[in-house]
Amino acid sequence: MFDVGEYIVYGQNGICRIEDITHPDISGYDDNRLYYVLVPERSRESRLFCPTDNTKVVLRKIVTAKEAMEAIDEAESMEPLKVVNDRMRDECYKNVMKSCELKQWLQIIKTLLIRKKEREAAGKKITATDERYLNAAQDVLFTEVAIATGKNKDEVKSLVLSAVSA
Repeated sequence: MFDVGEYIVYGQNGICRIEDITHPDISGYDDNRLYYVLVPERSRESRLFCPTDNTKVVLRKIVTAKEAMEAIDEAESMEPLKVVNDRMRDECYKNVMKSCELKQWLQIIKTLLIRKKEREAAGKKITATDERYLNAAQDVLFTEVAIATGKNKDEVKSLVLSAVSA
């Protein structure tokens, strides 16, 4: 179980802060279950309710500053994702994002930046799918690393982009 005030990764909702652990007095919620009241970093005026015994969605503590910096250091030697064919691209990206693993988010960012550079060299634009996943991966990764390290998101962005572009 997590504690009030902790930051966690909550599936596709990204980075959230635990505001409370309670039995919500809301219709449709089980009175016998405890719920985390989560505040998403990307939408701080929202509140999400997640059962503390949830097994369907990934819930994990954010990485430590040391773990974040080690992952970024490894990004340079990280292999890009192998996508079998373009029809499987969306499914591959979706599975990486669902994993909620920092290193996999770094890998998808690296993959998509390489792909973007290749497409631009061929006189093409980045695809809408690639852009959507690149933005989503950068948002959650930059937010998690910023919180873990105490750096601002622009500093994290520079660190990550230089690591994956090396």
